[in-house]
Amino acid sequence: MRTIAQTRPCAAVGSPGLLRLLAEDLRTVVERDPATRNALEALLHPALPAVWTHRVAHPLHRRGRRLSARLLMLLARAFTGTEIHPGAVLGRRVFIDHGAGVVIGETAVVGDDVTIYHQVTLGAVGWWRDRRRSAGERRHPVVGDRVVLGTNATVLGPVTVGHDAVIGAQALVIDDVSSHSRALAPAAAVSLRDGRSHAVALLRHTASAGCW
Repeated sequence: MRTIAQTRPCAAVGSPGLLRLLAEDLRTVVERDPATRNALEALLHPALPAVWTHRVAHPLHRRGRRLSARLLMLLARAFTGTEIHPGAVLGRRVFIDHGAGVVIGETAVVGDDVTIYHQVTLGAVGWWRDRRRSAGERRHPVVGDRVVLGTNATVLGPVTVGHDAVIGAQALVIDDVSSHSRALAPAAAVSLRDGRSHAVALLRHTASAGCW
């Protein structure tokens, strides 16, 4: 899957292919966002400008115009809160819902029809390891087609997430995830307590999180 994903065609700036991609992105927002009623509302979707900007910045990056591409990325990040490195590869009909806090690294590859919720990170494991990698070696994840990445999911390193997989909210993924599987973080456990014991337990949990 990695080879297939990394050879996806990239539309050139100003070509009909790019225009078709942009129109497809707009229709995708209407289809997948229940709060969006029509294409006019989709134009105001908070993450759509980041995807569209990346559609332009990525070909520039591939042509060696790295500074121009990075400038576009920074503008999109300032405007939308979504950071997609221009070197990353996005497939068709990628839908980023809300967009706030989404980070997609330079060598990441995202397949077709992927849904990404807010605060998702497709990142590397850290410069202390990446500096030791060979030139051109992948540092970021490859995400297959029709994958769903839940809120605050974090996928790190050169791992592969297979087609039709689901990465649950809050999940941390550092190993490959096979196709049609689910990587889910533990759900919150509800505990009913009364009086002082509940207050002490609450303080203990809060203190362990460093929040007081």
